[in-house]
Amino acid sequence: MDFSGAFSWMNIRFLLEGLKVTVEVSLVSIIFSFLIGGLTGVIRFANIPYLSKIVGLVIDVIRNLPLLLIIFFTYFALPQVGIQMNIFWSAVAALTIFESAMLSEIFRAGLNAVPKGQMEAGLSTGLTYIETMRKIVMPQAFKSMIPAIVSQLISLIKDTSLAVIISLPELTHQARIIYGQNTNYVLPMFVAMTLMYFVICYALSLLSGFLERRKYSY
Repeated sequence: MDFSGAFSWMNIRFLLEGLKVTVEVSLVSIIFSFLIGGLTGVIRFANIPYLSKIVGLVIDVIRNLPLLLIIFFTYFALPQVGIQMNIFWSAVAALTIFESAMLSEIFRAGLNAVPKGQMEAGLSTGLTYIETMRKIVMPQAFKSMIPAIVSQLISLIKDTSLAVIISLPELTHQARIIYGQNTNYVLPMFVAMTLMYFVICYALSLLSGFLERRKYSY
């Protein structure tokens, strides 16, 4: 083991470049996953004839597939049908597909947890279905969904490491390059990766706790 050599400024900068890519992929995937997962969750909750069942079937299929398989699909299979994406967007697409399915279930469960009387009360006051969802049902449901959503987003950040299989230059990929040049750097690199992932994920855990406390303060 050679911690002093492994933690040279050149290696640290190389790791930070990988961490930057990890954060960028995570943020873009989180935004798309949240939007798509929220929309599909509402569609399933609304029980729209045919559409809700089709969306539910697609989500169930995705949820039961390994993320690694979806990453292979977006990077190797989609170009075969004319959809060309670079490594960054292939990773984003795979993570978005997988995490959207997970978040969709969280949204659906959160909406189902709101008493049906809330919807009926909103409609009885003259509000439309969409207005009732936006002003009455969604705010109540979202508060109960916060811990599960944050937990899933933490999983998304950790899942970015799987994109190393398509050579996405994220944190794990950069660390592998460093310790591949010197086997004495293996343990130091794993220590560095552990600390970096921990800092990001623990910060999100603290945010989840803060939002949870605010929920019960009202």
